[in-house]
Amino acid sequence: MAAMVRLTRQIEDVIEDSYNRKNEAEAQREKEYIAAVTVQAWFQGSRTRAYIKHLNDCAVSIQRRWRGFLGRKFYRVLVKNSVQKMWRGYYVRKYVFNYYSRKRYLEALQVKNEIIRSELEEFAEQQAVIRKRVQQQREKSRHEYEARRSHHLLSTHVIPSIYNSPFLPFPLEHEYTLRSVKPLAHPKKRLAKSEFDPACASYNEKLPTHLPPLPQKPQGPFREPEVVQKQRYKPFQPSLRVSTDFYSLEKAREEMKAEEWVTRLNDAVFQPFTRRTVPYEPLLHTTSGYGHLPYGTKFFRFEEQEKHITEKPFKMLVPPIPIFDKLNDTYSQGQV
Repeated sequence: MAAMVRLTRQIEDVIEDSYNRKNEAEAQREKEYIAAVTVQAWFQGSRTRAYIKHLNDCAVSIQRRWRGFLGRKFYRVLVKNSVQKMWRGYYVRKYVFNYYSRKRYLEALQVKNEIIRSELEEFAEQQAVIRKRVQQQREKSRHEYEARRSHHLLSTHVIPSIYNSPFLPFPLEHEYTLRSVKPLAHPKKRLAKSEFDPACASYNEKLPTHLPPLPQKPQGPFREPEVVQKQRYKPFQPSLRVSTDFYSLEKAREEMKAEEWVTRLNDAVFQPFTRRTVPYEPLLHTTSGYGHLPYGTKFFRFEEQEKHITEKPFKMLVPPIPIFDKLNDTYSQGQV
């Protein structure tokens, strides 16, 4: 109980002591925070400045190398231009501005110009002659065409024309031109296209609305014009002999042989790709003492050339049958 009373008396001192310690800790915490911020700022600034310095050094190195490359390149161009300038100056002084060589060049050029001018004059004269000749030919053709168009104005033994007046001592020049040409031929009239036979003009005429009455039906083997036209222009109908291929029999035999060759058994020697040194072992029925078995190794439609009949070969084509040619025909010549 005495201890409890003693602690109760000291509680205010303990609270004041803890409060003072708290204030002191808060003041120290703020100082430590400011110190930490100062240290971090210094470290980060040092790091950033070091990185910026490194970038600056790298950029300076790259710029130094690039400027050195450009300088060497420009220097080579400058040297080349200087050499070319010296050579061109020497060449111009030696050959271009040489008085005597320039004089000889001008003299030769003058002679060449005279030759070209003379050739051009000759060419112009030739072209003028050609154009004049073409123009004369056109005029002649035009006069002949006009004379052929007006050939009906040619004078005859009975009636003189306007170009052969009896009051003139001799005919005009156009009269002789009319005598030397032939008259123009009349253009041929084109026949109108029709779905019927062009030879029959009555097919193209329009049918009247009212037909005259017929006393009686005309007798005789007469058909309608449409039926006659259809029979005349019917499509080509080849016979069996014409439509069939000439070598159809040989082709059928070749196809049959090919099918039998695929389905038959073959006793050919098989040689593998990897083991070529191994000898082939034939089958049992092929090494039999009774001979080779034909089934499976020989097709039944085997041809023996020595047994073919060569004295009188068979006919591969048959003659046409006349009655087949009249198939699908409504009527033939002379029949109804």
